Parts: sequence; C-alpha cells; structure tokens
Amino acid sequence: MELDRFRQELDAWLDANAEKLAPGADHDWSMDSDMAQLAKVKQLTFDAGWMRWGWPERVGGLGGSTLLRGYLGEALTLRDLVDPGLCSLTEVLAPTMIDYARPELAAEMVPKLLRGEETWCQGFSEPGTGSNLAALSCRAEQSGDEWRVNGQKVWTSLAQYADRCVLLVRTGTAEDAHRGITAMFVDMETPGITVRPIETMHGRLEFCEVFFDDVVVPDHRLLGEPGQGWAVAMDLLPYERSTALWHRGAFLQRRLDELLRTAEPGSLSAGDVGTTFQNLFALRARSRGTQHRLDAGERLGPETSIDKVLLAGSEQALFDLAADALDHDVLLGDDHESQRWRADFLYSRAATIYGGSSEIQRNIVARRLLDLGADR
Repeated sequence: MELDRFRQELDAWLDANAEKLAPGADHDWSMDSDMAQLAKVKQLTFDAGWMRWGWPERVGGLGGSTLLRGYLGEALTLRDLVDPGLCSLTEVLAPTMIDYARPELAAEMVPKLLRGEETWCQGFSEPGTGSNLAALSCRAEQSGDEWRVNGQKVWTSLAQYADRCVLLVRTGTAEDAHRGITAMFVDMETPGITVRPIETMHGRLEFCEVFFDDVVVPDHRLLGEPGQGWAVAMDLLPYERSTALWHRGAFLQRRLDELLRTAEPGSLSAGDVGTTFQNLFALRARSRGTQHRLDAGERLGPETSIDKVLLAGSEQALFDLAADALDHDVLLGDDHESQRWRADFLYSRAATIYGGSSEIQRNIVARRLLDLGADR
C-alpha cells in the first residue's frame, strides 16, 4: 500500500473507532493502565490489519514500506492513544528478531508481539559497566543442547511485564570482548529469573533489575550463532534511533502543541519558543531522513547517534520551556495534567542518558563519522 493512501485510510479508521481505541474511564495513567491500553490498541490495530503493514509476510505481516508502520506509531502517538516509549519497544526488538532468529521462531513469536499478546524486554545493561556494553559479565555456559545463564542485568525496561527477553551474555573470555558475546531469546517465566522493579524519579516502575540464577535456555533460542551477540547488538541499537525516535519526536510535537494552547499569555518567551521549535524541527527532519534510508534498505549505523543527540536536546529544551511557563503546575499541581507535565519534565532529565548517553554518542560521531581519532 502506498503511504498517502495508508495515511488517509488509517486516519479515517482511527476517527471511526476513536471511542473503542480511547483509554477507558478507569485508566489512571499508571504503568499497569498504560500497558493494558497499549495491549488493547495493538490488538485492535493488528486485527484490523494496520499493525501488520510494513512487516514481512514470513512473520505475519502484510509487507510494504517500513514507512507505513512508522506512520502508524506517529498517528497513535499524536492522538495520545499510546505511550510512545512503551509502544516503540516493538520497533526496537522485532526487526532484530526477524534478522537473527531461526525463521520458524520468528514466525511464531513476532505476531504475538505485534498483536499485543506479549511484551518483550531487552537485557543489555549491567551494574558497573555503564555504557561499555562490551564489558558485560552475565555469563552462559553450554551443556549439551542447552545453556545455563548466571548474572544480573539492570535498567531493563518493562521486565516485570515481559514474556520474553532479548538477552546478551558472555560465552567467551573477558579478553574476547566483542567476540565473546552471544544473544539469546529467553522465556521470562523460566525458573531462576528474579525481577525487581526500580522506581524512577518521575514515579514510575519502568525499569528493573533482573537476576539469572542457573537459568536454562535451549540452544535453538540463540539469536544468531555463539559469539555473534555483538553483531546482534549493533543491529538492534540503530533501531532505537530510527522508527522509535520518529515516534518520540511525534510525542514531543504533540506536547509542544499542548503547551502553546494551554500556557498563560505572556508566560512563554517568543525566543525560547522559537529555539525549542527549531530544535524539534531539526530532530524531525533528521529522523525523517533516517526513516527513508531504512525504507530504502540502507543499513543503519553510527550516523544514528546524531539522531539520538538531537532527541536529547529537543526533549530537555521542550520540558525546560514547560517548567518555566507552568512552574507552579509542574512543581506543585495535583490535577491530572499537572502530574503529566511533572512526570514528563522529570523523565526528560534522563534523555541525555537513556539509550546511550550523549557523551558516548558524541564520541561515536567524532571517531566513526568525523575520523577525529580515538579517545586519549
């Protein structure tokens, strides 16, 4: 289906089904409510066919351009039907599953994720390793046709809701660095897995610590071959900065529009509004280019670090502007809208950290795009 036709038909369907798609009267914007709302919207859009466009037919999709699923996420975000951070995990994890899992495993699992029957999480970060992913120490030892995993992950988004985990483990020696890492697709109900949610400063239990104590993973659940985990990670990370960032940009656009509508006259400086709009426009333009490169079949790489740096700056600038204009509401307000502005402001403080810190992203740009040499 062509993008223009898809937009028109999807928008008409969203209008016709607005009441069915909207959060229910009991929706309280908690994590539990947001996850239930996401599952509902994914089921409705999958059953109507919209969620299947842009995905390969071999995993239950309807084929077509990746721009189609990019627009679906944008439309759902702009209408405030889903939380973009929760929704975008599908765009982060499903493409790598399709690329590296055994075909029969991908064909079985991806439709469950697209339809909202399952939630997946990403087990990458570990205590003490910071942004140095190659230093991970969570270990797997092979025994016949299965692996036993021991170790810990942290900052694992939605692990308490997850049915599966895309997990990176060390199967070689520490000296092997990148070559000693393997990727696995782990069932979260497997005995030996303990999940402990972490409350963030904006009051959400979005992240978790995850402990693995002699967790058995069948050999057929590897993603790629043993020792190919670094390639899996490098395939996955750019997806965090392509369609997922496009959806995040749509969320920021919606929040800027809401701020301009609701702020008291005179509370916003024209110069600050202009700078914020300029930052967001640059992000959207850059992200649009990344979307089109993905659609053209180009392999995404270190250049997506630019997108991530632009996102962090745009997000913090927007919610700094909101805090200045709505200072009392953001700091002290108890009504629903004040709580949402306060949560968004607090969450924006992490924009320069989550998904790879801005310092690391600038180093990648300097070394791998501008050839400015290694760190001294």
